Amino acid sequence: MEVNRLDLQGMTCPVPVLETKKFLDGNPVDEIEIILDNDVAVGNVTRFLSSRGFSVTSGQEGGGKQYILKGARTGSSDTQTGVQGKKLLVFINGDTIGRGDDELGRVLMKSFLSTLKDLDVTPWRVVFVNGGVKLVAEGSECVNLLTELAGLGADILACGLCLDFFHIKEKVAVGRISNMYEIASSFLEATNVIKP
Repeated sequence: MEVNRLDLQGMTCPVPVLETKKFLDGNPVDEIEIILDNDVAVGNVTRFLSSRGFSVTSGQEGGGKQYILKGARTGSSDTQTGVQGKKLLVFINGDTIGRGDDELGRVLMKSFLSTLKDLDVTPWRVVFVNGGVKLVAEGSECVNLLTELAGLGADILACGLCLDFFHIKEKVAVGRISNMYEIASSFLEATNVIKP
């Protein structure tokens, strides 16, 4: 059987996910191998393949600089949902809520995140972009709240481009680094969206 192989080395996120999607949309295959050269792309492509019904294994070659993902279609897709089948997406694009006073805005944001864990439906995903990514980094007063939320099953995503912009990618203390494709796709999958 011919192996369907994609070499996506040298590409930064979200390009590896987009190229994988483009390939799968045009080629309904049951097995695929993808060559990558950074761990962020490995995580993002692995999650994408899983969402498309593939079981994924990975290994390293070339002295640890090259990653080989092998995907085999299982027929089932990732359908992580909350109570009553809801997929609640929380979108946070700043480290404060509202306008007027930033100190009050930070207090409101902390209160909002604390309240999320008490909702009837645990958020499916909490997405952080722009200044919101500061909330998932070391030193943030919200890290413990977000860790509790993740413990309840919420998927905490932080925009990689935004983390790079603020020079805090190495300081992520909770959740995982994501890309704009996954973030945009999350809006399509969600049944409800909350933006404080």
